[in-house]
Amino acid sequence: MRVVGLMSGTSYDAIDAAAADLALHGDTLVLTPLGMISTAYDDDLRADLAGALPPAGADLATVCRLDTRIGQAFAAAAVRADEELCGGRADLVASHGQTVFHWAEDGRVHGTLQIGEAAWIAEATGRPVVSGFRTRDVAAGGQGAPLVSIVDVMWLRGRPGVPVALNLGGIGNVTVVPGGVAGTGGEPLAFDTGPANALIDAAVTALAGRDAPGDVPTMDADGALAARGTVHLPLLRRLLADPYYARPAPKTTGKELFHLPYLRAALDSCEPLSVEDVVATLTRLTARTVADAIRPFGATEVIASGGGTRNPVLMDRLREELGEGADGGVGGRGGCVVRSSDELGLPAGAKEAYAFAVLGWLTAHGLPGTVPSCTGARRASVLGSITPGGPGLRLPRPPATAPVRLTVDAGPGAVRPDHLR
Repeated sequence: MRVVGLMSGTSYDAIDAAAADLALHGDTLVLTPLGMISTAYDDDLRADLAGALPPAGADLATVCRLDTRIGQAFAAAAVRADEELCGGRADLVASHGQTVFHWAEDGRVHGTLQIGEAAWIAEATGRPVVSGFRTRDVAAGGQGAPLVSIVDVMWLRGRPGVPVALNLGGIGNVTVVPGGVAGTGGEPLAFDTGPANALIDAAVTALAGRDAPGDVPTMDADGALAARGTVHLPLLRRLLADPYYARPAPKTTGKELFHLPYLRAALDSCEPLSVEDVVATLTRLTARTVADAIRPFGATEVIASGGGTRNPVLMDRLREELGEGADGGVGGRGGCVVRSSDELGLPAGAKEAYAFAVLGWLTAHGLPGTVPSCTGARRASVLGSITPGGPGLRLPRPPATAPVRLTVDAGPGAVRPDHLR
């Protein structure tokens, strides 16, 4: 089955569309990457979306307009991916949509909302669309995140030691695949670690224009600001004191908590700081909280993906926190190796879009798409809703054996490091 996965994360800067051939061989699902395209939200839509997100309020008319416009933007991305990556022969589209609110209180998720109406995608492509993945897991008592954990578990199962999949989007999340690690009962575990790029992006957008008026950047490109700055320890200590970090997994968070007013409240407790020092401090915060979150599990390798992997300063700080040696080996503090998901065949910038393609494949085949120990749900659930395509709805027969492993086969969309070519 040829599936297009659509994803826009908590940075809400673009829609990523990744296409994959997916075939089941025994208990192994083989994913052949066909490539990825990324389509930026137009400036007006991104501004309207940013203006409606927490802590701002939005009326229902605004939500309706955003749901429609984002659905149309996802539809355009799906049409382009089908034509350019699948030769017009896609069988299914899996759309994560755009998260606008994740209702989490007192360690429990009560609801979640992703917008970008799937009917626009089905109408534009003529393909069936799986969407609304998170809500079913929440209804089953789960956190609704990180949903990619089932893909991580299948993908990393059988690797030596204790591998950890890390995604550095707006929010950081990890999946730990233990080899009988004490305290986990041998079950995989997944959770959000806290902000990855969310606070860094907020600081750059809000403060860079203050210090250098003109075209305001929205991210710390190549870690340039962090590299010039110095960590402000009182600010770092204040941020690290947030109760979220001490909560047990499974847990999830988002920009409902880690947003610009949250950062401004912390900055108000400090003397005025340069944007470089603020960004350096927030970059260290991300690295520290990720490392603190996974260190108790005895991780032997961290396989990173997401936009944060393009920030070399963030990646260097993460390696420092995890004790990786300068030569890429494990240092003397019981550290672990940090590598990109590119080394395992999944492009770091497209991994989550590929993961949702897999989730769509599971739903289309009537198979559960969650691991209860990862999301905290009572049971594994078949995720999402299916919107029929143009010719009607014909779903494949459920397989006799559900996949327990995922392998990535070299394909036109795969990235092969030099030593594997």
